Amino acid sequence: MSTGYFTHPDCLAHDMGPEHPECPQRLRAIDDHLRAVGLDALMLPREAPLATMADLVLAHESNYVSTLDDLLQHIETTGETRQLDPDTWVCPGTRTAAWHAAGAAVAATDAVIDGELDNAFCAVRPPGHHATRRETMGFCFFNNVAVAARHALNVRGLKRVAIVDFDVHHGNGTDDIVAGDDRILMVSFFQHPFYPYSGADSRAPNLVNVPVPARSDGDRIRELVDAYWMHRLEFFQPEMIFISAGFDGHREDDYGGLRLVEADYAWITSRIMGVAKRFSKGRIVSCLEGGYNLSALARSVAAHLRVLIEE
Repeated sequence: MSTGYFTHPDCLAHDMGPEHPECPQRLRAIDDHLRAVGLDALMLPREAPLATMADLVLAHESNYVSTLDDLLQHIETTGETRQLDPDTWVCPGTRTAAWHAAGAAVAATDAVIDGELDNAFCAVRPPGHHATRRETMGFCFFNNVAVAARHALNVRGLKRVAIVDFDVHHGNGTDDIVAGDDRILMVSFFQHPFYPYSGADSRAPNLVNVPVPARSDGDRIRELVDAYWMHRLEFFQPEMIFISAGFDGHREDDYGGLRLVEADYAWITSRIMGVAKRFSKGRIVSCLEGGYNLSALARSVAAHLRVLIEE
């Protein structure tokens, strides 16, 4: 398999403060570990381009994108920092980081559809799955996966795509964007009750949200994936699969309460790969979401990538 690795140095420039868990060190830890275990040599590096306004309005209201970008440009010029919500800050490096993060997802989608790559991973930040059509939230500005999924449908002409979200938090932003769009099937599990305190009641038939209690371990998650995800994915027969890859459900990550380990992320990835091989020509684009224990994050990303590369 040829696996692309999309990232950009500007994704390190977004810094929400020395105590903030969504920090530049996350990407450095991933990069260092992949080099240490030799996985970097097995992937094709790609520099993430900037998204365009046309890309972003596939998933977000145009007024939201333009207003947010005006603010980010102002921050970029003045050098100040500003808090947008209790969890999310902007700094002079936020604008280019956010536009590159979304641009990575779009470029990876094009490369996979065009057959240049079998699949791809976007090592980018800020993450995206809490960003709604019109609101920043939970460290997120633009919904990278939703933008890419709509690009595959609206621009590249695919008929059906799936979004798989295994972050410890419910992807409420993705839910908000894709609910009712019968071209998209979204499957997820997440700790509940837990931030953002949503998702337990699926609002649309194209959403398969599986809330799980704190301290759920890998055995329980595997049972639920097989019971709730697999038959829906196989019946839907997606032409491409997008992954919101959050690794904050790891048992060493204090920002979540699940008990997953690297082998569980590898197993989930393998199950997704099986669906992709049967129905999607193997086409997968995975985008980094959460994961805040640096060691656990790096090891889990490596486990995820090893399956994308080798299976």
